[in-house]
Amino acid sequence: MISRAGLLREIAAGLAAAGLDTPEREARALLKAGLGLSDLDLLARAEEPVAPADADRLRGLSARRAAGEPLARLSGRREFWSLDFALSPETLVPRPETETLVEAALDLFPDRAAPLAILDLGTGSGALLAALLSEYRNAFGVGVDLSHGAARQARENLVRLGLGNRSAVLVGRWALALAGRFDLVVSNPPYIPSTDIAALEREVREHDPALALDGGPQGLDAYRALAQSLPGLLRPGGRAVLELGTGQEADVAALLAAAGLPPDGPARPDLAGIARAIVTAAA
Repeated sequence: MISRAGLLREIAAGLAAAGLDTPEREARALLKAGLGLSDLDLLARAEEPVAPADADRLRGLSARRAAGEPLARLSGRREFWSLDFALSPETLVPRPETETLVEAALDLFPDRAAPLAILDLGTGSGALLAALLSEYRNAFGVGVDLSHGAARQARENLVRLGLGNRSAVLVGRWALALAGRFDLVVSNPPYIPSTDIAALEREVREHDPALALDGGPQGLDAYRALAQSLPGLLRPGGRAVLELGTGQEADVAALLAAAGLPPDGPARPDLAGIARAIVTAAA
């Protein structure tokens, strides 16, 4: 039987041959996820044998990774805001830049004990909603998604994280299923122009759901729907935080301003310096 160290070297070599930028790091992550190991297990018990069935399964996963399937899809899990989320084919893989929305919301409502009503439109895996509920211990949140599969996965994640009694997940198109008002509305909508989908990285265009990516001809369809809905969703003093695609700040700001909710200053940048989270002024 091959050892953990031997399998690590074998998989890393295969990923390097496939042109991946960090083959050893990816091979290590694959073994940790596939065998349920910690970093310590790999370091201190590197010579322990791997059962043939497990080795074959990991070789199959590494072949899929070499063909462009993201590690998060292979493991079925992704961390966001230090929380662990299960994924489904209908959900986006949560990305670090989306944490910029959480940071912006925390700045808007610094009282973590506030009994906020939070709405996440296009909730996907429920990552944004769960992150906010984990910070606001007295808040109640509603997630909405057009995809039944995504809504089901979001609900499962919220329950597993102990947030099920402070949340609800609905299936619907944006705000059409809603009648209440909220203190905070967040959304990471589809914002990729339709003609740009084919040019996305392979990991995204082949493995993320098109429903969560395609924002229409200019990438603004979802923002138009959100701008129309937000005035009827926000309580007095309520705020909305929307994720932006690269170069979309001016267009989205104009849509919000036309709806009577002009942005509260420049969009908050992510760690790469890209304008990522646009915040509406208080309604």
